[in-house]
Amino acid sequence: MGHSPRRDLVAGVAVAIVALPLALAFGVASGLGAQAGLATAVVAGIVVAVFGGSHVQVSGPTGAMTVVLVPIVHRHGSEGVLMVGAMAGAVLVVLAVARMGQYVRFLPVSVIEGFTAGIAVVIALQQVPAALGIRDAAGTRVWASASDAVRQYVQDPRVAPLVVALGVAVLMLGGARWRPGVPFSLLGVTIATIVSRSFDLGLVPIGHLPATLPSPSIGFLDLGSAGSLVAPALAVAALAALESLLCATVADGMTVNERHDPDRELFGQGLANLVVPIFGGVPATAAIARTAVNVRAGARSRLASVVHSLVLLAAVFALAPVVSDIPLAALAGVLFATCVRMVETGSILALMRSTRSDALIVALTFGVTVALDLVTAVGVGVGLSVLLALRAVAKSARLEAVPLETGDHTVEEHALLSEHIVAYRLDGPLFFAAAHRLLLELPEIADVEVVILRMSRVTTIDATGARLLGDAISRLEHRGITVLLSGIAPGHDEVLASLGVGDHLRRGGLIFADTPAAIDGARRLLSADGE
Repeated sequence: MGHSPRRDLVAGVAVAIVALPLALAFGVASGLGAQAGLATAVVAGIVVAVFGGSHVQVSGPTGAMTVVLVPIVHRHGSEGVLMVGAMAGAVLVVLAVARMGQYVRFLPVSVIEGFTAGIAVVIALQQVPAALGIRDAAGTRVWASASDAVRQYVQDPRVAPLVVALGVAVLMLGGARWRPGVPFSLLGVTIATIVSRSFDLGLVPIGHLPATLPSPSIGFLDLGSAGSLVAPALAVAALAALESLLCATVADGMTVNERHDPDRELFGQGLANLVVPIFGGVPATAAIARTAVNVRAGARSRLASVVHSLVLLAAVFALAPVVSDIPLAALAGVLFATCVRMVETGSILALMRSTRSDALIVALTFGVTVALDLVTAVGVGVGLSVLLALRAVAKSARLEAVPLETGDHTVEEHALLSEHIVAYRLDGPLFFAAAHRLLLELPEIADVEVVILRMSRVTTIDATGARLLGDAISRLEHRGITVLLSGIAPGHDEVLASLGVGDHLRRGGLIFADTPAAIDGARRLLSADGE
């Protein structure tokens, strides 16, 4: 934390500016209020920064978690949510001690994209009543309450809330394209609050926000009701683990030489979720948007996340009266824009084009997330992925008559290695459960200038395998190693091309029909570099 404190201080302030309206919005969306969102951002941000497994990750309330919390609030009330958070924290600590963090990496990318898009739709539907100025929308499912809000709005239309919500969302989305570094979410909320305080527009405000965090309390603990909360707690723990470890993986890709510890990350998230309910906060997890801002602002250590929390704490003390007047419609606009940013349309379309299996998994996971719940969607998506992967492996299994190989290949391999060239042959299926070893082992190659990946014996490849192959290539190239591909089957090349994997290799003439041609190409490259 002492290497570059100035950069961490600047990054922490930048993240806090972005996090303030999001913490308020997610607190309100969860059903426990804006104060709960702020408490979560402050406490979880500090605890996970100190005890978590990533140096640059930022934690707090998130949109995905609110999707899980809303039905818990309806069934068990606010104390039930606090109890669920503490129980989920305990589950995460147990998972960390059991060293289960590594297994989250096996989640297929098609499942991730499907439930991410579904979460975005659910969050947007949750905000429809606030955006329309409706306080008492009926319905246990988000789509039902959104429909009821629209019905009430048609009977008694109110222009101001809708204009404010859409105005904030348009400002955030348009401003991000114009000046990405400007916190347009905070600017939009500020303008909406000023207008609301200056004119009587009939906008519903957040309400009273005390100028302090709640006093620590364990009054929510009720061991008698713990049995009925086991299932919700497991759902919250699963989501916290999944979102945090995926966010940490993304953070690793955005930084140089950063590798998170998945088990320590689970421990940090578990400890945070044990502490946060004592201060009246909702369950926390890592936040990809805030983590991205942190990295782009130059964060180098855990100090940045701690600073982010301290700045939010100062805002609670200094700005509580002003924050209390923020219109709910403005926060709805913040979440509308956040939902649009969550969905990577290009990535989803690429997955839908890559294979029929991936397209089916994306569509089914999305549909179940919106219609039922997130945990069910992940279970259905992973189950379908396993079945389709096993089907693909079974179809690719075959007996081949292969002639005996002759000649001293060891001598040839040593000769190549002396030229700083190494060739690896990939055998069998390259799909979501089999491709991770490639990603983890290839970047560890030492004293090599050219790596040839022989693809002729790859029997099947899916979107996750293709993405991980692309990640492995990028990591090798980041270390100054040139990567060549050889023997790619036409069907596999279509999957790689649809996802943009290896496009720069195609343009550079670094993909070859067979291994001898690739070896000749590698030698030409090294000869040209030597000149």
